[in-house]
Amino acid sequence: MLFEPTEEHRLLRQMVADFVKREVEPQAEEYDQKQALNVPLLRRAAELGLLGLTVPAEHGGAGMDAVAAVIVHHELSKSDPGFCLGYLAHAMLFVNNFYFASNQEQKGRYLEKVISGEWIGGMGMTEPGHGTDVLGMKTVAVKKGDNYVLNGSKTYITNGPEGHVFLVYAKCNDAITAFIVDRDCPGFSTSKPIKKMGMRASTMSELIFEDCVIPAQNLIGVEGKGVHHMMRNLEIERLTLAAMSLGIADRCLTEMVRWSKERIAFGQAIHTFGQIQRYIAESYAMTEAARCLIYQTAKSVGPESRNRIGSDACKLFAAPVGKTVADYAMQTLGGAGYCVEYPIERFYRDAKLLEIGGGTVESHQKNITKDLVRMVD
Repeated sequence: MLFEPTEEHRLLRQMVADFVKREVEPQAEEYDQKQALNVPLLRRAAELGLLGLTVPAEHGGAGMDAVAAVIVHHELSKSDPGFCLGYLAHAMLFVNNFYFASNQEQKGRYLEKVISGEWIGGMGMTEPGHGTDVLGMKTVAVKKGDNYVLNGSKTYITNGPEGHVFLVYAKCNDAITAFIVDRDCPGFSTSKPIKKMGMRASTMSELIFEDCVIPAQNLIGVEGKGVHHMMRNLEIERLTLAAMSLGIADRCLTEMVRWSKERIAFGQAIHTFGQIQRYIAESYAMTEAARCLIYQTAKSVGPESRNRIGSDACKLFAAPVGKTVADYAMQTLGGAGYCVEYPIERFYRDAKLLEIGGGTVESHQKNITKDLVRMVD
């Protein structure tokens, strides 16, 4: 009941697991090597109702909750964390954020296109020189008649190369404000794709604003109130990133156990050796602990319910779990694990980002401490 609170959640997991086995797993290695987002596969996810997962049914979505979002990211990341990251940037960072922050006119212009996957979305928050220090951002928006003019840049933006529409944060009268920026806004461009160590099946680039003209109706909410929905959306982002680490850990643990049964050394299956037993047992324990924390916390996160300390705790604890279990799996497989013939090296590379992206582990330590200090008299 913790991991699938309703029959709808159980059916969702089964549907996504089938999709992963049938369509995601066969292409994972190819798109990692190509360092490209599989756009047709993302549009297949749209046909399954996954791109509007948290959007109410009356607006064309699946009408599901944060637990459902965790299930999808968990299952996708057992096979292709890179593709899952591209999915997260679209479905959580743009669609979820946009839906709960936008007005009806804006929903009418954008929602159908992004839920269908016709347009790929992303979010522009991180800047060169201002990663974790989000409030120090330098991108500026100035109101000029019926438009806003943006100047500045964002970096490490997932889906930047393919994206048509972005939710972008900028300073307006020295207060953080959110805007919708289309690919065809004059003065907007993206850099060449930024090459990276892992998560290669998603792409990223800079977003560049050079006297970029945005219609005034693309203002999200009101000037100076961008921080509220930015922080609200960070909670479901951190939950789903934690779920990605859980998916990596689950897959690596499975591969480790399978190998330990099949690999013979000194006349024995290697799972009989104490060193290997340590890797397997500790991996299982930390994976199960992460699973319980993530799914329990997900029940308390939603558009009208906040749990920053919980979502920070999930990512702080779970992000290193994926990396550690991938490391243990590689050690168990030895030279085979280090080679691209086996998926462990890809999961090992992918896992590291989860200690950085969506908030560094250091930022979560800071946030949790601040929140706990406030709670104590």
